Amino acid sequence: MRFKRGPYFTYLFLAIQIVVFILMELVGLTQGIYSGSENVGILYQFGAMTHAAINIDGEIWRLVTPIFVHIGFFHLLLNSLGLYFVGRILEPLIGHARFFLVYMLSGIFGNLWSFAFGSDNAISAGASTSLFGIFAAFIILGQIYKYHPAIKYMSRNMTLLILMNLVMNLFDSGVDIMGHFGGALGGLLIMIIVGVPANKLGFNENIDKTKRLLSLVVFVLLSVGCLYKGFYG
Repeated sequence: MRFKRGPYFTYLFLAIQIVVFILMELVGLTQGIYSGSENVGILYQFGAMTHAAINIDGEIWRLVTPIFVHIGFFHLLLNSLGLYFVGRILEPLIGHARFFLVYMLSGIFGNLWSFAFGSDNAISAGASTSLFGIFAAFIILGQIYKYHPAIKYMSRNMTLLILMNLVMNLFDSGVDIMGHFGGALGGLLIMIIVGVPANKLGFNENIDKTKRLLSLVVFVLLSVGCLYKGFYG
């Protein structure tokens, strides 16, 4: 069926973050707040991440929920456009399960990195950690499909996009650069771990098992290290 071939996780993730945004706005209106998605209390209520919520209250689930929470309409719009255009390319290319893992684990890893190395006083939310992960996935795909011109072109563009965004993040105190960096690093590692479907695009190339195992070990060790740093560092 056509639906099974479509990027349905991309559409599902889009739907979730749009619904969450609408609910935040509606909750804000019931409290007399014009833009509920920009209110700290409502952001916190819907799952945005703060260092204290995890470190003191033990709300570890806040490493996941910020992926679907956005601060204001413009934030939602930019991330939704990024997910729509890149997800519709990446998900059919690597398959639904791999896309789900890259998107979600990159987002969680980015939030872990922010928890460990970000500001203790900031409130973090947004799909950016996951988006940087799927951008970074193209860097690995460019190494797998070395002789596929379209993928190599996407790989170069995504590398440039990540670098440009990280440099611009240095001059914007309102952006969680640690989350973005962690999301990109997570995307690189997860894409190596999951690899690509056999014979996709007519190529038999893939990443050897040793590199995939090593990347898994690095991912786990860094995740544990971030938790330790966040709680005890």
